[in-house]
Amino acid sequence: MADATTTAAGPGAATGYNLGYKLLRLFADIRPGEAAKALLLALNVFLLLLAYYILKPLRESLLLVDKDSAVVKSCLGGAQAVLFVFVIKAFSKLASKVPRHVLITWTTSFFISNLVIFFLLHRGGMAIKPMGILFFIWVGIFNYFVIAQFWGFANDLYSDEVGKRTFPLVALGATLGGLVAVLPFMKRLRDLLGANWEFKLMLIAGVVLFLCIVLARAIHRRDVRKTREDREKGLAGAEDKARVQEKPLKAGGGFKLVFKSRYLLLIALMIGLYNFVNATGEFIIGQVILNQSIQAAPQVTAAAARPADEARPGAGLPAASPALPRQTEAKAIHNAFMDYQLLTNLIALVIQLFFVSRIFKWVGIGGALLFLPVLALGGYAMISFGAVLVLVRLVKAFENGTDYSLQNTTKAALFLVTEREEKYKAKAAIDTFFVRGGDTVSALAVLVGIELLGLRVERYALLNVAVLAALVFICLKIVAAYRRRRSAADAAVAPAEIPEAAAGS
Repeated sequence: MADATTTAAGPGAATGYNLGYKLLRLFADIRPGEAAKALLLALNVFLLLLAYYILKPLRESLLLVDKDSAVVKSCLGGAQAVLFVFVIKAFSKLASKVPRHVLITWTTSFFISNLVIFFLLHRGGMAIKPMGILFFIWVGIFNYFVIAQFWGFANDLYSDEVGKRTFPLVALGATLGGLVAVLPFMKRLRDLLGANWEFKLMLIAGVVLFLCIVLARAIHRRDVRKTREDREKGLAGAEDKARVQEKPLKAGGGFKLVFKSRYLLLIALMIGLYNFVNATGEFIIGQVILNQSIQAAPQVTAAAARPADEARPGAGLPAASPALPRQTEAKAIHNAFMDYQLLTNLIALVIQLFFVSRIFKWVGIGGALLFLPVLALGGYAMISFGAVLVLVRLVKAFENGTDYSLQNTTKAALFLVTEREEKYKAKAAIDTFFVRGGDTVSALAVLVGIELLGLRVERYALLNVAVLAALVFICLKIVAAYRRRRSAADAAVAPAEIPEAAAGS
């Protein structure tokens, strides 16, 4: 969907930018007429990520980490992958019946209602452990689904040329949302909420999601109004855009779209493989921290007295002391995950602010797509020689920070050259089922390595190196397919522009 008014403004117009545009151009190649929509979208995804990062630490504090956590989480990850099959099928059917603003309203309202149900289940006396299991599954579905839906919406609003320039600014909202949610004042808010703070935070997240609905509908109305104005002016492409803006998508399922397109299937494989790498990396850093804490423990006898299955490599984080109240355990886990997210999001913010737009400009989509796999390949290669805590922490922080900023923006931009149905349905399928599938395969590989092979953490790093080598090859194939799609789109647009140019001459 081309933005007729914004594409006309070229780099030469930079001298006419006001102070606001000059400030925004520090972070993205924003041109006259593009700022308002990009900032509204940035605010929308900021609120989505704020809601998610409010909920994400609750997932861990409710599903209290114990000696069986690795097994439990791998099973729950598999359950999420299976559930995503049904979720995507239902979403695809709904998307073929209602226009995009209604689709976003209904799906987001569904997740808000779920949060209210969790609150009511707690008030009704539901036990914490089954609540934690249900909430763990729910958060995994909610997170991947709403973000995929948002980027489908954003792709629907932009042409390829404008989207590549403005997405770094839009994605900045996501990075800021993740950062704000884990700042120290959020811990203060949690303490002010008092008893049952977990479930009160759920309601706060629900209010934030309601604001996301309001924003999405406002952005949609603004886009429709702008298209009508362009149509009245007789701008090229406005008539075609107006015909589809408020119509449902064509019939067809998200998985069918993925498997019939080589381009989309390559993207799905890339995302699945990278999530395998990332999940395995999370196991590595958790295990290194566990080993370090055991070695540094002043009461060696207490550590030696632990049950064998609790102390063996790969058993997960040490079980919380039964002497501590459950609320103290939950807050300790909540604090640990918020601190880790804060470090990662600070790195992501720096990359998003000062590097993403410039990398897009200097090396294009292809170079941006290859950046994270190559970075991670080098990092895990070093870890394979010795998993020292300082090295592992540095590698994981930069890997996740790059993923949350540059990689997420690049993955979204890959869908700028796809059809509307692919932007919503196929992207939702890829960003949910294939993501969780990669996590699940990683969990199974970790369990096999623990239970059957007794592998050291360095061996898992070596496994990641092999997977990343394959990932680099797939990324090169995606870049070639992307260029072919873009060339085909440019060739299709060119004949329509020739008569207009001739008439103008």
